[in-house]
Amino acid sequence: MGTNARTAEKPGSDDVERLSGGPVEARQAWFTIGDLAREFDVTLRTLRFYEDKGLLNPRREGLNRIYNRRDRARLKLVLMGKRVGFSLTEIKEVLDLYDLKDNQLTQLRVALKKFNEQIGVLEAQKRDCELALDELKTTVGQVADMIKMREKTRN
Repeated sequence: MGTNARTAEKPGSDDVERLSGGPVEARQAWFTIGDLAREFDVTLRTLRFYEDKGLLNPRREGLNRIYNRRDRARLKLVLMGKRVGFSLTEIKEVLDLYDLKDNQLTQLRVALKKFNEQIGVLEAQKRDCELALDELKTTVGQVADMIKMREKTRN
C-alpha cells in the first residue's frame, strides 16, 4: 500500500525523481532552455550542443525548446558524467539504454560496470596526483634550501 499507482505501473519511475533532485510533484513539469541553463550553470550553447549530440530531446513550441523532468534528469546525469571523466559518447551509450523494455536492467548494469571502471581510473589518477604532489613538495623544499644557502654565502 506504500507505493503510488504511478510507481506500481512503471518500475523505475522513482528514478527520475531521485536523479532530478526530489519529489516530482513538488516541482514544475516543464522547463525552458533558460531555466535549465540557470539551474545547472551552463550556457544555452551547451544545452543546444547536448541536443545536437542526442543527449537531450526537448519538444518544440515554435522556436522554443521545452524540456520535461526526464530531460532535466538526463542533463543532471550528463553533467555528473562529464565531471567524473566520462566522454559524451560513453554517457550517451548509458542514457540510450533507458528505452529498452527490460525495466532498465541493462542500463543499470552497464552504468554500474562503467561507474566501477571509472572509479578505478579516478583512483589511479588520484594516486598519480598524490605522487606528483609529494615529488613537487620535496622539490620545493630543496629549492628553498638552495636559496637559503646562496643567500648566506652572498651576505
